[in-house]
Amino acid sequence: MSLPAEPDHALAAALFAQLAEQSHDGVGITRDSYGAGENAAHALVGAAAESRGLEVRRDAAGNLYMTLAGRDRTAPVVMTGSHLDSVPRGGNFDGAAGVVAGLAILAGWRHAGVMPERDVTVMAVRAEESAWFPVSYAGSKAAFGLLDASALQLCRTDTGRTLADHLRAAGGDPGKVAAGIPALHAADIDCFVELHIEQGPVLDASADVLGVVTGICGSQRYRHATIRGQYAHSGATPRSHRRDAVVAAAMLVTALQRAWVALEGAGHELTVTVGQCMTDAAQADFSKVSGRVDFSLDMRSRSRATLDAMDAAVQAARTEIMQACGVDIDLGAATSSAPAVMNAGLQAMLANAAALAGVAARAMPSGAGHDAALFAAQGVPAAMLFVRNANGSHNPDESMRLDDFSQATRVLASVLGARAGATLSTISLNLCQSA
Repeated sequence: MSLPAEPDHALAAALFAQLAEQSHDGVGITRDSYGAGENAAHALVGAAAESRGLEVRRDAAGNLYMTLAGRDRTAPVVMTGSHLDSVPRGGNFDGAAGVVAGLAILAGWRHAGVMPERDVTVMAVRAEESAWFPVSYAGSKAAFGLLDASALQLCRTDTGRTLADHLRAAGGDPGKVAAGIPALHAADIDCFVELHIEQGPVLDASADVLGVVTGICGSQRYRHATIRGQYAHSGATPRSHRRDAVVAAAMLVTALQRAWVALEGAGHELTVTVGQCMTDAAQADFSKVSGRVDFSLDMRSRSRATLDAMDAAVQAARTEIMQACGVDIDLGAATSSAPAVMNAGLQAMLANAAALAGVAARAMPSGAGHDAALFAAQGVPAAMLFVRNANGSHNPDESMRLDDFSQATRVLASVLGARAGATLSTISLNLCQSA
């Protein structure tokens, strides 16, 4: 495969090592959204871009843009990138791989004196992980002027301080974000292609190195749900007089599993997860009937109709169990994100580039949400390239092989080069025609 210049693989390896060193929390990796971890990662990557002669700017939400200027500065820009924040005690490659890959490509091109026909920009997106603030795609929404002003008053789960406070401390401008002043306009973007580790086991269990993503799941979530019954003595309270929150929780989880199986049997594709389920440690006891259970519910699918069907099953089970157990089930506020279909032409380009490079790849959906979905929702042609990764994600044991990453970066570079006019070989011309 012919490229305008080889990506800077040494830079990529060095950045991964520095990111791991500066964000290790003693167990895994923590790069907290709009906190010390994410701020340090943005500073590291921004400095690396500046030292290699790339244009660097930040928007009001703190998103970082690193650009190799093209000949026509007015043409729609080719974009790549991902996020740099992580979940608490996560892994080093989730999100960061996409930012590092884009920077390695532009650094290699810059070193070789390549000037594309149009600008190519790597975006390091803020606050993609909703583990910190209960909102999806905060950074990319803000970039398009779509973050609801009320989201700025949401509190971070660990500090209790608002998103506005954290954004201001990170050097952003909450006022501009609240006003919906966009830094990005869909009409000014040729495409957005996001490289990311696969966060499940499919690629690592196969002979495939890469995954060309067909679509990104949307979600329906109840982050702070509560079942309230009545505390009672475990020995002195007969079953007929109990309002047991734990029994109600068990019945609810079982009902949701049955609904999930039924929907799958009817041809629906989805996942249903109760990620948290706990009694009150200060109030519960081995000799008490529990009067309270707190839990979370996460449903994901590429089909909004499927999410609606599963949500209807949740509501039906809630009503039935409240009546049967004498409890109150408060699901709390719902949050959601929309499913997204990836651009067919870009999928073809990625698949062709992988085939020409002799890298095994497969088409596959993404069960996890990504900023590429937000770009697609704005009408920007968007695509994703997965790199196989052992041990899953959102845990300290993420294990992407650097050789796989290098192959993926070359494939990404070929597609970015074709879109930006930086690759003038016959291979790249064929890639352009396939789009």
